[in-house]
Amino acid sequence: MPDKRFNILLIYADDLGFGDLACYGAEQIPTPNIDSLVRDGRRFLNGHSAAATCTPARYSLLTGAYPFRHPRAHILAGDSMSLFADGGHATIAQRLQGLQRAGYRTGIVGKWHLGLGDGRLDWNQELRHTPNDAGFADSYIMAATNDRVPCVYVENRYVHNLNPQDPIWVSYEESEREQYVRFSPGYPTSYGTGRDHPERLKLMFDHGHDGSIVGGVSRIGYMKGGQSALWEDQRMSEVFAARARAFLRCNTEAPFFLFYALHQPHVPRIVSPRFAGVTPYGARGDSIAELDWCVGEVLQELEEQGLRNDTLVMFSSDNGPVLQDGYADFAEEKARNHRQAGPLRGGKYSLFDGGTRVPLILRWPGVIPAGGESWALVSQTDFYASLLSMLGLKLNDTEAPDSLDMSGVLLGASELGRNELITEGVRHNTLLHSEDWVFIPPYDGPAVSADTHIELGNSHSPQLYHIGHDIGQQQNLAQQEPE
Repeated sequence: MPDKRFNILLIYADDLGFGDLACYGAEQIPTPNIDSLVRDGRRFLNGHSAAATCTPARYSLLTGAYPFRHPRAHILAGDSMSLFADGGHATIAQRLQGLQRAGYRTGIVGKWHLGLGDGRLDWNQELRHTPNDAGFADSYIMAATNDRVPCVYVENRYVHNLNPQDPIWVSYEESEREQYVRFSPGYPTSYGTGRDHPERLKLMFDHGHDGSIVGGVSRIGYMKGGQSALWEDQRMSEVFAARARAFLRCNTEAPFFLFYALHQPHVPRIVSPRFAGVTPYGARGDSIAELDWCVGEVLQELEEQGLRNDTLVMFSSDNGPVLQDGYADFAEEKARNHRQAGPLRGGKYSLFDGGTRVPLILRWPGVIPAGGESWALVSQTDFYASLLSMLGLKLNDTEAPDSLDMSGVLLGASELGRNELITEGVRHNTLLHSEDWVFIPPYDGPAVSADTHIELGNSHSPQLYHIGHDIGQQQNLAQQEPE
């Protein structure tokens, strides 16, 4: 076990599936930088996020608490109140930042999607309950997702590059749509929605993404103003990568904790021109190649700053994959023989393993043996307790109630993973993993999503799968194995 302070670089992809990387069996998607982490580190084949959607998975990752412990830990709108504004659990960043003997410099770059403010959010003033109030000394984020308004970056407590003479207005209320359409200055030339003006779109919406048009793409929700602060989708990867590298350069005196939360391959998949067409799988495949470039950028910065050997790199994804998720980018048609979830059933939003079993890779030169792999059952919920254990610390009575110390497994010294794990699909619909068994209770709802075409796992009957023999969860053994 390490006996000194070390740096932590946590890289988190968005909607990346178990089968999306070359090092997990994908073909014709170049991911050399992530593959290098596997070559020099440890790959996990039964690693899970806490939920099959983004907000609850991120909440659990940072707090070590199952998402169902917070009643609002569902997919949040871009103007939702912070999950930490009303008694949410403490984050690992807060614990690291507050250590007396190892005060970490903490930062987040990229996607947040855990809410901002306390319910009275004014984008044109200093913001309260930002990541800076959840343990991150430095933050440069998008508030929610790249398909939701407001389409701006938030630096610490302010919208980055906002002109006070051009204030931002944001709403997710359908009742205010007419106000947006009717009273927008310069409408219809300056503003508009995808629903009303599809001819202005460079990427047609598919379902639910027909709100404000920003950069030729209609989003979820409505916004006006803030023209100088709007992001450019094609440059988002470069902007976030540059910010992440800058954080590393400014924190060469160990230790630091950087949460680099990538936005790929979440929709809308609008990549830098250099990545357009580099895979045969269309925009989604290209966005994974761009994601790998982002990983390479921060790994290169570690090398240049001489931090490689003192840094634990952790790479994973918030949930499983999805193809059609709001835009007509022909992801299904162009997927061809590529299996986003590998051998797993389901994907994002699903109760099946494809919803939460995701890539998980750790690298720490000289500590984690190179080239290893593990089938131990582990969860991102365990990062909290495991990182503290690596520092020789223990959880206190009020933090991380569902986090287990899996440091031995993560570092390659043990194969004794969890005996049991709770994960969830959507809206706190939970299921149980118990060694090689997965039990999904009956839930109402469609078996297949009409929008995303993903098998959701809902059924009026209980489902029981022995994933040791049936990793694709094809044979329901609930009746044969009632005990």
